[in-house]
Amino acid sequence: MVTSTRGRDRMGADELLPRVAQGDQGAFEDLYGLVSGQVYGLVRRVLRDPAQSEEVAQEVLLELWRGAGRFDPERGSALAWILTLAHRRAVDRVRAARAASDREERVARRAQTPAFDHVAEEVEAGLEREWVRRCLDRLTALQRQSVTLAYYDGYTYREVAHRLSVPLGTVKTRMRDGLMRLRECLGGGLA
Repeated sequence: MVTSTRGRDRMGADELLPRVAQGDQGAFEDLYGLVSGQVYGLVRRVLRDPAQSEEVAQEVLLELWRGAGRFDPERGSALAWILTLAHRRAVDRVRAARAASDREERVARRAQTPAFDHVAEEVEAGLEREWVRRCLDRLTALQRQSVTLAYYDGYTYREVAHRLSVPLGTVKTRMRDGLMRLRECLGGGLA
């Protein structure tokens, strides 16, 4: 309970909050004086950081001014409602900070990929390219031309047929036979 600076009798949060909901600025000043210390204390116990605690306490008190109409006296006392708002806001801040920290940690871990992994991947890719080249060399010249035009140069079967001046069916047959031989060769490992 606090003595009002506006000449009111001593009022508690239960009497002040409905007046704040009606836009009574004086009632808000009285309510602020009455609960701000408790709000800050609760938030400080959750956050432990004085600067963040002040910020969150101010957010809660601003929320009281804007949302006092949401208070339902049938569900409990005004002070309990206010402290519940403060606790929720403080916990939300902790969760947000933890999520941001987790994101930063994941990004940092991705950025710290060991150099040897990069080198190993390049070596492996080089070996695979050599393996594919050896297997391509085992195809007939006509199969190799068709596969190379289609898979490395990006031509459609119809475009390959046009470039090689052969019927589409012939290209399809060359491609099928060439891909089967490639599959057999690549399935056998490095030769």
